[in-house]
Amino acid sequence: MSDSHIAQSRAEPMNGEQSINGARNLPDDTVVVVPVSNVIFPGVVFPIVLDRPSSVAAAQQALREQHPLVLALQQDVQAPDPGPQSLHRMGTLANVLRYVTGPDGAPHVACQGVERFEINEWVEGFPFLVARGRRIPEPEVEGAEIEARFLHLRSQALEALQLLPQSPPGELVAAVEGASSPAALADLVAAYLDLQPPEKQQILEAIDLESRLDKVSAFLAQRLEVLRLTSEIAQRTRQSLGERQRETLLREQMAAIQRELGEGEREELFELEAAIENADMPEEVVQQARKELRRLARTQEAAAEYGMVRTYLEWLVELPWGVPEAAPIDLAEARLILDEDHFGLEKIKQRIIEHLAVRRLAPEGKAPILCFVGPPGVGKTSLGQSIARAMHRPFVRVSLGGVHDESEIRGHRRTYVGALPGNIIQAIRKAGRRDCVLMLDEIDKMSAGIHGDPSAALLEVLDPEQNVAFRDNYLAVPFDLSRVVFIATANMLDTLPGPLRDRMEIIQLSGYTAGEKRQIAERYLVRRQLEANGLTAAQVQIEPAALEALIARYTREAGVRSLEREIGRVLRHVAVRFAEGHTEPVRIGPTDLEPILGPPRVENEVAMRTSVPGVATGLAWTPVGGEILFIEATRTPGEGRLILTGQLGEVMRESAQTALSLVKSRAEALGVTPSLFKESDIHIHVPAGATPKDGPSAGVAMTMALISLLTERTVRSDTAMTGEISLRGLVLPVGGIKEKVVAAATAGVRRVLLPARNRADERDIPEETRQTLELIWLERIEDAIEAGLDPRRGDVRQTQVRAAS
Repeated sequence: MSDSHIAQSRAEPMNGEQSINGARNLPDDTVVVVPVSNVIFPGVVFPIVLDRPSSVAAAQQALREQHPLVLALQQDVQAPDPGPQSLHRMGTLANVLRYVTGPDGAPHVACQGVERFEINEWVEGFPFLVARGRRIPEPEVEGAEIEARFLHLRSQALEALQLLPQSPPGELVAAVEGASSPAALADLVAAYLDLQPPEKQQILEAIDLESRLDKVSAFLAQRLEVLRLTSEIAQRTRQSLGERQRETLLREQMAAIQRELGEGEREELFELEAAIENADMPEEVVQQARKELRRLARTQEAAAEYGMVRTYLEWLVELPWGVPEAAPIDLAEARLILDEDHFGLEKIKQRIIEHLAVRRLAPEGKAPILCFVGPPGVGKTSLGQSIARAMHRPFVRVSLGGVHDESEIRGHRRTYVGALPGNIIQAIRKAGRRDCVLMLDEIDKMSAGIHGDPSAALLEVLDPEQNVAFRDNYLAVPFDLSRVVFIATANMLDTLPGPLRDRMEIIQLSGYTAGEKRQIAERYLVRRQLEANGLTAAQVQIEPAALEALIARYTREAGVRSLEREIGRVLRHVAVRFAEGHTEPVRIGPTDLEPILGPPRVENEVAMRTSVPGVATGLAWTPVGGEILFIEATRTPGEGRLILTGQLGEVMRESAQTALSLVKSRAEALGVTPSLFKESDIHIHVPAGATPKDGPSAGVAMTMALISLLTERTVRSDTAMTGEISLRGLVLPVGGIKEKVVAAATAGVRRVLLPARNRADERDIPEETRQTLELIWLERIEDAIEAGLDPRRGDVRQTQVRAAS
């Protein structure tokens, strides 16, 4: 064997000579190879964790036999069990200084690198890696080139140690300064340099000393650039923080000196003063703002009062005090806008045009406050938006539903923490103009609470004689609301206080007929829902018959909100098909609705009407439109009591009592035995018992139900009726005629009995509804008996009834 190989110090056992404990001894010319995930350089002491059984066995045997150990880098550091082909050929010959077991149970060895070792061949037959190879001693090279590189590398290393964020260990600095040879310095620097294992392997394989020094110097130069930049950034940051803290301290000191001397003002005070001068405020408000500004200048910034005063001044300067030049109102354009946004509502549109005409002729005049009253979904809010468009003014909306605090209207006084102006001033600030269109939505939903009555606070807002100098509690200065166009909306007037109602002009919006709903759906709703669901008219069409079926069988409302929701449900069902790849146009017919929406939800009320004595069909008004109301009466043996069920209100109970008294007074004329009332209990029931009912308009229907019961004559099944009844038999007028008649036509009724004193309301009934119904006008109850009861077989008694009256 050549002298470049490991010398044999004792005879090699032939065929695997066994040691005392039975393990096979290692040949003297071999080395134990342990795979590692990092490079160990000669002259460096480094701990290694032995995480493989083969590595543990190799280290133990090498330690036991005092055999050389080579640490070789894995080519793939993630490999679980690397073999000979997975290791680099160049490794480090090392001595095992210590073998210990850590707290986690894993063996650790402390190794000291001796010199480079090149693996030439692998020896099989051992449970760990064993190889033969050659030691590579450090070359003895001297000269000016090597000396220059040595000195340059040492200066680089010392500079890098000084630039580290944390102070380096003194032993490391001493080792760099005391490095005895260029090779030792290169290996020492490479060992502690932040490099990837492949880069360190390049340095380990660099046998030529000049090349090795150049590689280490190049890597260290890159690291130095990063360290210098990091140090520079840290220094700039420390300098910036120091300057900022110094500036803050100086500002505080300057402010304290100014406060002591009473001289100077802060920059924001100059800005607020300039804003006050440019805000176009009335003189009274300017004086108040300047007073608060002087107060602010005397207040310390850290005081809570400082923020309160500054916020108050910001509110003052941001409010639109000046009145911009109003754009001229074009009535033709206004008509076009109203027709584009709303179908029908001709009387409402005409009243709005009149309102705009007055505004055009008398811009400075006191215009009335409009209040749109009607069921949900008939277009009250959108009418306000159309008025704003026609007047070219900003539109803002204040929702009053659920408001029960006067401060919501007038604002809170500034003495309260977190005080703000009321909703009126906030809305005007949001609009940015004092002549905006401000809608007070759901004005009938306000209620008085322990903090006052908001409807009382609105009296000043909505009175043209008073709102010229409206005073918000927060502002505490008058603000002119006379140029604001106020529009209110409500579902019903019953909850509105009389004084508040007196300040507004009430415009009633009634429910839509089925024909109007279909027109609205075709013109507006379908198009809007197509856009909302990402569809086009070319992809899906809803037949008019399908819209009529939606209106009649799936919605029961005065407006069109539920109808629009049902149209959206249909279109979403179609949208799923197109999203899944369907390309053919879809046409929705009446028969397609039930698979999409389920069975119809509106029961056909015609089927509920039967020709049974004691049953009459009445008409009722609700906040969402008219409805059919069935009155049922029956007689049982008893003591003459009147039993009323169906959640009837006090007025409706009195109507029932009046109807019974009227029938008793007409008993002889009607052919009813008077003793019958003493021997029987009469029970009047109005179905839909879960729904509260009240009002006098069911008086005629209750009287007809009682007469039908006692005379055993049925009320005509094609007839509905409404009207209040008096003890003298007079039929008195009632409200909601249009809604009731439309509901009767929708339910399939052909004849409607109405009070003659409501004949003036006939013009409000849509023409298409009047053409399908026979309207019969009643002066007295006898007219209702004649028109509403089926004649008794054999003996009609109509003449007797009229003679008795």
